[in-house]
Amino acid sequence: MVTFSKVYIFLVFLAFIGLSCSHPTSNLSVKEVMDKTFTNIYHTMGADELSALNEPKVLSLFTPDEHEILSTRHWSFEVNTPVVVSVFRSIEQKIVPFWLPEQGFTKTTLTAKNENTTYEVWQKKIPAGHVGLGVNGFENYTLHYFVSVAPQSKSDKLILSNLFPANQTVDSLRVGVPIYHDWEELVLTEIPSDLKGEQLLTTIRGRGVESHLIGAFRKTTHPSSAKPDQVMLTWSADPSTAIDIQWRTDTTIATGAVKYRIKGTTDEFTAPATSYRLEDRVLMNDRYINRFTASLRNLKPATTYEYLVVPQSQWNDLQSFSTPALDNQFSFTWFGDTHFSPKFGDIFVKSAKTYPDAAFYSIAGDQVSDGLYRNQWDDLFEYSKDVISRKPFMSVLGNHDARYGLGASMYRELFSYPKEGPVGVEPERSYAFEYKNALFLMIDCISPIETQSAWIEKQLAKSKATWKFAMFHFPPYNWEEPYLDIQKAWVPIFDKYHVDMVMGGHIHYYMRSKPMKAGKVVSSYNDGTAYIISIGIESHAREMSPEPYAAVRNNEGPLYQNVRINGNKLSYVSVNAENKVVDTFEIKK
Repeated sequence: MVTFSKVYIFLVFLAFIGLSCSHPTSNLSVKEVMDKTFTNIYHTMGADELSALNEPKVLSLFTPDEHEILSTRHWSFEVNTPVVVSVFRSIEQKIVPFWLPEQGFTKTTLTAKNENTTYEVWQKKIPAGHVGLGVNGFENYTLHYFVSVAPQSKSDKLILSNLFPANQTVDSLRVGVPIYHDWEELVLTEIPSDLKGEQLLTTIRGRGVESHLIGAFRKTTHPSSAKPDQVMLTWSADPSTAIDIQWRTDTTIATGAVKYRIKGTTDEFTAPATSYRLEDRVLMNDRYINRFTASLRNLKPATTYEYLVVPQSQWNDLQSFSTPALDNQFSFTWFGDTHFSPKFGDIFVKSAKTYPDAAFYSIAGDQVSDGLYRNQWDDLFEYSKDVISRKPFMSVLGNHDARYGLGASMYRELFSYPKEGPVGVEPERSYAFEYKNALFLMIDCISPIETQSAWIEKQLAKSKATWKFAMFHFPPYNWEEPYLDIQKAWVPIFDKYHVDMVMGGHIHYYMRSKPMKAGKVVSSYNDGTAYIISIGIESHAREMSPEPYAAVRNNEGPLYQNVRINGNKLSYVSVNAENKVVDTFEIKK
């Protein structure tokens, strides 16, 4: 028999759960809840169990309080009047976020569409005050839900305030409006007529990663250890007198330094390293690593140095570098999209053997396929390790390196580049450097285009370099998706200061333009710019529409390019995987 006291205790327990679900007692954020959960499951689950997580198992990991935090603190705002909140979620997402029915949202017959998917609409009436919404689910579906809000009474004026995340964009729900900050071209093509004009809260596609647990866990083939590895050179200051040396270890190594000396001498110098911890929390065999950067300054020009990453003790040719000679002769090698492919690794090594005097190497974006997956960067650095420990690696961001609008934090933590970039763009995403008689503009075209125009013009206006190069991922001229915004904002600046070559990728083919100025073909590269697109991985023949401005096209990769400067002469080659030259041209000034 069930006694009254037992029933009373059970009802009190239910009331406690209900109270905690309505009002979480903890001040933890969604991130803090997830970080705690990851730490717990790494201590209690093996790799097979982590890989087998499903929705019921994941939900069982959280306390009632944590469950409520995940249901209400992912996205929030205040409303001054009673409202109807509409949540638009893609019908392609297999699992409905658990909190939608739990929090009283009801699925309606309304739908909205863009060119990629159809969104079903879930609605709830909510009184004036706080509105809290939950995570996008645990499987990291890449098209995050979005929201519209309307007053319950049409006579009320709705004011939204205290939005979280703080960089929230509020727009008006209509056909043609973008719903993702990171994909402005993806706009709504159909909306429910009853909801037209409601206040629209847009988002970024990739926010689902914040709660990703189902199918989330990865391993790196190249985990860190106490031994320094991934040794890489970059420039963040004048290449004539400075270089940065970077590497990683596991977290048992807290400090680092570089010893260096002029080759052939015994006098040693020491440069201490800054360090920071880098996390990929779903990398089950190497969640945390330490990254180190030693900045060597006041070097002698035209000098070869050798170096040791402490505690290394053996000097070797794979850890040496040379500051530029006092002349105007050099070459550099660059690649289009590489996507951490072993095919890229093959041509990278091949290019270094064929053109051993290349001063540095660059990739025009999409170095990996997902910039938040450290195991992909581990592969990229492994393929190139014997080259980038001797020659600087100076690259730019592609859309895959800053994945789904989640920013480029891992890219910025992995590379040490000049920090004096455009206002409003995170440091190191866009930067410039001069090497001998050439200026290199390394531009992040994933960041807003217009906001960088003044910085680009400033770099060009103040430079006295003979040769001017620009590298960024999205090519303004291409057969598939011409970037009219870049043509409008940057091409006139390139024309004004006569940028000699613009290098890009993204479209996965090769194209070298005829000399172009103001969007038209001109007679000479002395009057116009060479716009070049390349691809550093395999690509296959496909039907392409005509490009009247194209001098050479090739839709089969992988390829690499070597550009050689000899004073007032530029010599260019593009080379395929068989190491055969497929394109060449020269410019003489």
